[in-house]
Parts: sequence; structure tokens; C-alpha cells
Amino acid sequence: MYIVIMKADDLHHLIWMSRPLMQAAEACVEAGLDGTGLTVRMRAVLEILHRHGAQTVPDIAGRLEINRQYVQVMCNEVLASGFVEQRENPRHKRSPLLALTDRGRDLFQETLSRDLMLLDEIGAALPAEDVSKALGVVLAVTSLLKKTAGERQ
Repeated sequence: MYIVIMKADDLHHLIWMSRPLMQAAEACVEAGLDGTGLTVRMRAVLEILHRHGAQTVPDIAGRLEINRQYVQVMCNEVLASGFVEQRENPRHKRSPLLALTDRGRDLFQETLSRDLMLLDEIGAALPAEDVSKALGVVLAVTSLLKKTAGERQ
């Protein structure tokens, strides 16, 4: 019984620590964006477009797993910046595709390069197998929590 209690306690702590982890990561990302004209929100949109090509706002919202209306605000920011452009969507007239401009692609590549250098630096202090195992646990917990939340709705 004691082992079960400790396991639940550790799992609770793992979930609880996700917020400080994300806040620390966001602070590092934000510091790396200084002077670029990008915000963390704008960078998130650029990353989705860089990874997946042209996307609609609902597609981006789905990939970020956040509310479509909030993503629309984020997309409006990157459109106004000139880092992204609208393109006609052959599948849906009222939902244009958003795509990186050359300027947006270049800026994101520079940003990503800096991010990866930082992660290499941080990762050097962590055993690769621990990082891999941690990723597996976080993915499994996330999946189980989503499944449980869906069952309770």
C-alpha cells in the first residue's frame, strides 16, 4: 500500500511541476527572442508552419491544442508582422491557409538554431536515456489524463 501512495504522490508532483517547467521554458524562449520582433505566441505559430507547412487557423489550434479563437489572435499578430502570409485554400474558401514568408522562414530558422544550441547545452547535463524515459512518461500521463477527461465529459 505504501508503494501505491508514493507512486500517486510522485505522479501528482510530476503533474504539478509541469507548470514551472513550462514557465521556465517560456522564459528561456522569450529571452532568446529579444530583438527579433517575435513574441512567444508568434514563435509558436511559426514553429507549426515550419514543421507542417501551410495550415489553417483551426489546423494550428489543433496542433497547439488550444482554443481556435485565441489562435486567431496569435495568427493575426504574425500576419501583421509580415512573417506569415495568407494563401487561398482550395479545400475551404472561408478558411485561408497561412504560410511562412521567406522573412518568417529565415527568422524562425535563426531562432530554432539558437534554441537547439541552448538545449544541447542543457542536455549535456542530463543522461540521454533519462530524457528519453521522462519523455515517454510525460506522453503516457498526458494521454491517460486526456482519455480520463474525455470519459468524464
